[in-house]
Amino acid sequence: MKAAVYYGPRDVRIDDVESPRIQAGHEMLVKVRATSICGSDLHIYRGTLDAIMERGKSGLGHELSGEVVEVGKAVGNFKPGDRVTMAYSASCGECFMCRVGQTAHCTITNKAVYGFGTAFGDLNGTQAEYLVIPYADAHAMKVDGTLDDEQVLTLSCNLPSALIANNLADVQLGESLAIVGLGPTGIMSLELALHRGPGRVFALDPVSYRREYVKERFGVEVLDPSDPEALERVRQVTEGRGVDKVIEIVGTPDSLQLSLDLVRPGGTVAAIGVFTTDQFNLNLSDVFLRDITMHMNGFANVQPYMYEAHRLLLEGVIDPRPLFTHRFSLEQVSQAYQVFADKLDDALKVLIRP
Repeated sequence: MKAAVYYGPRDVRIDDVESPRIQAGHEMLVKVRATSICGSDLHIYRGTLDAIMERGKSGLGHELSGEVVEVGKAVGNFKPGDRVTMAYSASCGECFMCRVGQTAHCTITNKAVYGFGTAFGDLNGTQAEYLVIPYADAHAMKVDGTLDDEQVLTLSCNLPSALIANNLADVQLGESLAIVGLGPTGIMSLELALHRGPGRVFALDPVSYRREYVKERFGVEVLDPSDPEALERVRQVTEGRGVDKVIEIVGTPDSLQLSLDLVRPGGTVAAIGVFTTDQFNLNLSDVFLRDITMHMNGFANVQPYMYEAHRLLLEGVIDPRPLFTHRFSLEQVSQAYQVFADKLDDALKVLIRP
């Protein structure tokens, strides 16, 4: 079969690889209807995680809209023909960490993540014609047949992560809010937050077309974080205090520092960006003296939130389909990565079909 394979920084190719087969009773074989590229995949594409990737072998992708082809003997929740998706991280559902909701830290799969290299289970990826899902009953789910592939794709990672961000920030009626990062998950986090009835909302991103999209669609105030006046604008509107809550979805030292600069004393920062740097100059006395609550949840436990995310899609509470601005075939995966990574042609999110 054909699959996207990592060959090095900014070098993703389509290879003919051996078709996956069920090798254990808890596994199921799935045909990929559609997949996408997550912002976290760009860490791999840019070479940040080169050390954990096997060049010429490691598959890519962890967002899925698929159809079951075959199930192992121990799989009870699925049958051939079912439309399915799965959480980006594989979890067994039975270990201590899974039972307490920390599914991304499953001790049986050893924190395995689809398409994320040797350090995370060396699993196959979704940017392929087929893939095998281990422990299928535990972290895969059926999806309603009325949902489009674009909607289903957000269930693997983006939309549950946005739910987690909102639960951690816990925005109350009338509270001020800043969203740092307007990629797909950031935009969905914003859309969910607006349903909570916040007061003043600021959305920050250095990419102008993202800011324009958010301003036009949601009517909130958008700011360029590289503008030295942006932080002062927030402080001016909030009488010098800063905002009550911050949701961060970037994953860089600069974005985390900006979040800490934006939040008021006693406020909350929910940082769900994927951080790959191992150092940050945190001013502990500042965080202490300002009584800041900070949550870090980039390695998100999405599986427990997938049902709620699915329900939000069915009820029309949130509609991610407008975010899919570009479509590619699997053969065009290299082009898809370039467009998404380099933010070409006002790309927000890409859909890839085998």
